Amino acid sequence: MTSLAPVPVATGPALQSRLPRLGFLGAGSVGRHRLASLATSGTAVISIIADPNRGAAEAATRLAPSARIARDFEELLDAELDGLVIATPSALHAEQAIAAMQRGLAVFCQKPLARNAAEARRVVDAARAADRLFHVDFSYRHLAASNALRRLVRSGELGHIVAVEAVFHNADGASRAWARDRHLSGAGCLIDLGVHLVDLAVWLLDAAVVDAVGCRYARGRRLSSGDTEVEDFAAATLTLESGTTVSLACSWNVANGRGCDIRVVLHGTEGAAVLENLDSSFYDFRAERLHHTRTEILCASPDVWGGRAAVAWAFRLATDRRFDPETERFVEVASVLDRLYAS
Repeated sequence: MTSLAPVPVATGPALQSRLPRLGFLGAGSVGRHRLASLATSGTAVISIIADPNRGAAEAATRLAPSARIARDFEELLDAELDGLVIATPSALHAEQAIAAMQRGLAVFCQKPLARNAAEARRVVDAARAADRLFHVDFSYRHLAASNALRRLVRSGELGHIVAVEAVFHNADGASRAWARDRHLSGAGCLIDLGVHLVDLAVWLLDAAVVDAVGCRYARGRRLSSGDTEVEDFAAATLTLESGTTVSLACSWNVANGRGCDIRVVLHGTEGAAVLENLDSSFYDFRAERLHHTRTEILCASPDVWGGRAAVAWAFRLATDRRFDPETERFVEVASVLDRLYAS
């Protein structure tokens, strides 16, 4: 499931006689952002939108004026659709994705796919049984910077990758209240932010995780009501089948001197490379090749990538909606998180 930037606009004879018709389940800020990307890409038609918040659904229709608002999930499923985009709380992903695929729909789901590996396995098994295209919004795969690093790894220019350092710190904490509720989210910053780091490590090096050891703790402050406290800092060490050691750390609310800090450093026997965000931005990134005493810039902003994963999924859906065996990687990522929480 390789993701290369930029994604081509879906036009021409390679497509079906009509663009795929999509439904949107969840019209919060992330859902509307993905909807806007798809609506302007020319890769799909936005047909119907469902959200329990009527105001959010109406805001989404302003981005896709031809779409209608569904009363509920069942009405959405009853519509004549080819695919469904899910942008709801994590606890709902598995059942909603399975229900959609059992109706014959392809699915694009927000991360994390599920709260644990068992739920993720059920979703992937359902996609295989229905023979439908399924993808998770691991959006950082679609950065021009991350693809530059992946090409560098595959070229062998860095030699054997001995170690990876990966961090994702968000000093402002979780932006969605439900992310602090263990029942709705599954856990805290590790499943919210660290999931991207685990996925990037596996994807960049194309190597499975064979060992995972982690420690996690809350910073002494209750992040949600009742007994649903979740961690706002996590540190972990992974070992890949390639022998590479991956050290990762992620946090909400950490005192890091800057709002957002995202960085992945690859240390190879023949040199190093780094992907990092610029000026505390969630959206602007740079990739550099690190030589012994000099730095070579591989690519830098601007790079409009936020909705690129959804557009790539819709572009593929237009020509091939069958199950992709690479989907199994999503279960692997969920399994790694399970092992880290268990440790």
